[in-house]
Amino acid sequence: MIREIFMPALSSTMTEGKIVSWLKSPGDKVEKGETVVVVESDKADMDVESFYEGYLATIVVAAGDVATVGAAIALLAESEAEIATAQQQAASTASASAPVPTTATAPTATVAEPVVASVTTKSNGSRASSGRIIVSPRARRLAKDLKVDLSTLQGSGPHGRIVAEDVEAAVNQGKAPAPVAPAPTIAPIAAPAHPAPTPVAAPVTPGQVVPMTTLQNAVVRNMVASLQTPVYRVGYTITTDALDKLYKQIKSKGVTMTALLAKAVGVTLKKHPLLYASYVDQGIRYSTAINVSVAVAMDDGGLITPVLQNADQVDIYSLSRTWKDLVDRARSKQLQPEEYSSGNFTLSNLGMFGVDRFDAILPPGQGAILAIGASRPQVVATADGMLGVKQQMQVNLTSDHRIIYGAHAAAFLKDLAILIETNVQSLTM
Repeated sequence: MIREIFMPALSSTMTEGKIVSWLKSPGDKVEKGETVVVVESDKADMDVESFYEGYLATIVVAAGDVATVGAAIALLAESEAEIATAQQQAASTASASAPVPTTATAPTATVAEPVVASVTTKSNGSRASSGRIIVSPRARRLAKDLKVDLSTLQGSGPHGRIVAEDVEAAVNQGKAPAPVAPAPTIAPIAAPAHPAPTPVAAPVTPGQVVPMTTLQNAVVRNMVASLQTPVYRVGYTITTDALDKLYKQIKSKGVTMTALLAKAVGVTLKKHPLLYASYVDQGIRYSTAINVSVAVAMDDGGLITPVLQNADQVDIYSLSRTWKDLVDRARSKQLQPEEYSSGNFTLSNLGMFGVDRFDAILPPGQGAILAIGASRPQVVATADGMLGVKQQMQVNLTSDHRIIYGAHAAAFLKDLAILIETNVQSLTM
């Protein structure tokens, strides 16, 4: 019996996937539950495991190529004798992305049956059981550009996976002739009072057309979908002197500004359930938990929004540890789908780059997103009529006007400002 291995749907928004690497070669024996291929979904790399034993007869979609969800990407033969028949069957397929015909051209052909596969986000070692090297997509591209032999490297990623840092280290140690090009780093949310340097763009060739990554294409689809939502924006100025003071006090304990901001937003949202609700055809869907997404720029292009679950309830120290873990796994594209798609309110912070103010685009399926600018010293009038200097930041709230009106947005921003300016110590309790 010959079975088709299909491109799986790894998330609810996934329409196509890219083959990162095949862990088996044509003719290799495949055990039940063994990982056969690594697929890049819109947000993460996922291992696809077979539920059947057999032999990988032929690969229809090669590593680096893209296939739509449900398209055949390989054929699995039940026995070695059927490998040649499966290869003939694949050769007669009109398109690499089209399903394999159920009737083969050879008289002895068998009926193709779909292979059921499980999907996991676990990371393999630098070499799979078949001896094939496991490499992150960015590391593979970097190694190709710098002419680094991946077989000479020892992976430092999760479970021994080769990551971009391993390739750069090999170059620095003299294993490759070309120098390492500076690579952009992921953009963790930092204190608005301490702007970060602008990330260095990856080198490109003038006039070159660079295909978008799967992640970038997912962002494109989301942004186009967001244009269907009627939105408006409300701005507010928040004094951050108390927030900055608290951050300096607890930074040494591993607390991040991201966690502080997410916690402040989560606590404020408890008073405003409409702000983390969403519009559906039947009306307004109120969420049962406050899950705050935080926008993060990825190394190889695109954007991902790791989610801090129950941001209003988790203590600030645990929230900071969770955020660090989410960012680390976002770098290696090892997040579970619920860890980047379950948010119901989003933070986007460009203040770390010195941006004063900006408007954020509302993510599909959410009611609001808060854009945070840099905290800067400002001359202000004090209560006694004198002049003073205070640290202030500009925030802009983008809201879905179908369910959130101007008065709702203004009330939320006012309560957030009161918390940050006068009661920020409560975030550590």
